[in-house]
Parts: sequence; C-alpha cells; structure tokens
Amino acid sequence: MKARASSDHWTIGELASRFDLPTNVLRHWESLGLMAPERDASGYRRYGRQDLVRVAVILRNQAAGMSLEQIGVLLDAEARGRHDVLEAHLRDLDERARSIERSRAMTEHALRCRAHDIAACPRFAAFVDDLVEGHAPAALVDPAMIARPPTGRARNRAARRQPDR
Repeated sequence: MKARASSDHWTIGELASRFDLPTNVLRHWESLGLMAPERDASGYRRYGRQDLVRVAVILRNQAAGMSLEQIGVLLDAEARGRHDVLEAHLRDLDERARSIERSRAMTEHALRCRAHDIAACPRFAAFVDDLVEGHAPAALVDPAMIARPPTGRARNRAARRQPDR
C-alpha cells in the first residue's frame, strides 16, 4: 500500500493508487455492494477511512482464498448464514495449511534425497500415496495450476518458436 499524506477523504483515483488497483476494480466492488462510497455535491465518489479499511479487508481476504461473495458476507453483519460461510472458510484455510505443510515436507525431502529420479524414491512417493490410491478429494488439484495447451495466437507463436523435428 502506498503512503500518502493524511486526509479525511480520497477520490477514486487516490484510493486506487494507494492500493495499486485500477479504478474499475473499486467500481466493480461497488456494483457488488462491497463498497458504498459517499458522493460529493458534484456526484463524485469520496472514500473515507472506513472505505480504506474495507479495501484492505477485501484484498487480505482475497489473498487468503475468499471469493468476493464470501467477502460480501463477511462485511455484512446482517447477512444470513454469515457464521456458516466463515466456518467453511476456516475449514478451507486449515486444509490449505495442511496442504502447504505437506508440500513443504516434500520439497525439503527432494532437496536432501539422493535419488536420481525423485518420483522413484519410496519415501518421496509416500507423500502422495493418498492421491495415488484415490483417497484424497479431487478438489486438492487447483484447475488454474494445470498447464493447458495454447490456443489461437498463443498456439501459433509457440509453433513458430519450436524447431522442426
């Protein structure tokens, strides 16, 4: 977050700049009901300290894996099912923490392992036994992390970079 001289209110550009966001993100959040800035006499948005806190809450919770819908529930004290949404997010955070810890242990083992082919190491393979045996939920795989073949222009650029075989 960029520092700025103290002020009671900020324009949309100033607030966006403070958090390194494009202004359309703040407008989008407003359209979803996550933000409700005051308007000055000319109709321009004016953001106060509460809005700064809301932006920080949104960004911090997005980084923690919350959807904008979940964040909306978090920020709405009157939202139905608020506790259910927050408890589900805590369960998700706990599972992600366990997953990160497993990944850390795998990486530490890979650094120390003398096996030429790490996947052939029985101790390393033990870290993924649950997946190999089909006992872990498929949701552990983030679809965004799976490489997809390029399409359209990206495929054409990739093809031009590949030498003929």
